[in-house]
Amino acid sequence: NSQRSVGNIYKGRVTNVLPGMQAAFVDIGQEKNGFLYVGDAIPEKEKKAKFYDEGDVSITDIIKRGQEIIVQVTKEPIGSKGARLTRHITLPGRYLVLMPTTDYLGVSRKINSQSERERLRKEVEEIRPRNMGVIVRTVAENKSAYNFREDINFLLGLWHKIQDGQNLISSPSRIHRDFDLVARVTRDIFDKEFHEFIINDEEVYNSTLELVHLLSPHLKERVSLYTDSLELFERYGLLAQIERAISRKVWLSGGGYIVIDYTEALTVIDVNTGKYVGTSDLEDTIFRTNMEAVGEIAKQLRLRNIGGIIIIDFIDMTQKQYIDKVLQSLEEALQKDRTKTKILGMTSLGLVELTRKKVRQGLETIMKKKCDCCHGDGRVLRVDIILYEMEKEIKRISGHTNAEAIIFQVHPDIHQEILDS
Repeated sequence: NSQRSVGNIYKGRVTNVLPGMQAAFVDIGQEKNGFLYVGDAIPEKEKKAKFYDEGDVSITDIIKRGQEIIVQVTKEPIGSKGARLTRHITLPGRYLVLMPTTDYLGVSRKINSQSERERLRKEVEEIRPRNMGVIVRTVAENKSAYNFREDINFLLGLWHKIQDGQNLISSPSRIHRDFDLVARVTRDIFDKEFHEFIINDEEVYNSTLELVHLLSPHLKERVSLYTDSLELFERYGLLAQIERAISRKVWLSGGGYIVIDYTEALTVIDVNTGKYVGTSDLEDTIFRTNMEAVGEIAKQLRLRNIGGIIIIDFIDMTQKQYIDKVLQSLEEALQKDRTKTKILGMTSLGLVELTRKKVRQGLETIMKKKCDCCHGDGRVLRVDIILYEMEKEIKRISGHTNAEAIIFQVHPDIHQEILDS
């Protein structure tokens, strides 16, 4: 139900230009105007040709109020903030990313083999459209030029369609919508590592088969339609996993647990030994709990899509070898993350700081809303305090009315407290 807008391309109209912020607000037809920073507003080809240097140029030199521009969403609207926008368009395919507004060739840093990097660079350079940029994705490793040519043809056709569309519509309007969730999984994740891709909707199943046929025809037999009478999530125990992914406390298999709390500025994760008492000494018990927490924390960051500043309070360790081992394990665990994550180190208080790119809303925001009783605080006034406030209100009202009675509508817990008193 939560349709994301990252990757969508819009024809927008500039509503306000703010030189003091070096940014502009653009109406793209959403509830809140999008935010365009000067670095994302300078046309990439002009930046490369050094016509502009974002450190020396004002946003007013780049765009004007009322101007119609083509922009792409790079970050979802979150809270009170509108979408983050860019004029540097990127169109991802299965193996390549086309950048029609720049002239550049890059290879994913996750491809470590230097010889393979050179091979990919050489083969893609031969088919790269003139004056356009291409980034070779990680999944392109060991793939042939045929795969790349198919990708380029598909993405070029998509770009030409976008160009034709921008001339036919007025602003603000959406020109291009990125793939939905299932199609993105098919394009970006589904590969030979997966044994089966199970879909419980016949229409989605058929469209996925068509996409797999275009991208990875040898994987079509691994796509299956789920027709069992037992609900899909129940069959595979997913409801319990989702409940675990939105719980404040997450238990570890060894008896320890982690607590995840969200604030406006950052996310805090606390590690506790819980029911785990160890087998040898205290330092070893703490180390083992922290090591087990590392894998679960990395997993929860991905599942909950936690972004921004993250602080982890591991249980205090005194031996440097244990501290180094925990930090190394955390770094290795975060390498599985498709979202850019960076460990900034450990503070003098023993807190581990890291950042994770925030592109869209986290699971917490999507599945939960603020409590009507505590308004997001997570805590409410004690019953005796509320009763005291009621007593004061009764005295205040009784002095200003000749009514026969005052009626209070209260929570059942408060009602029971009154009956018991």
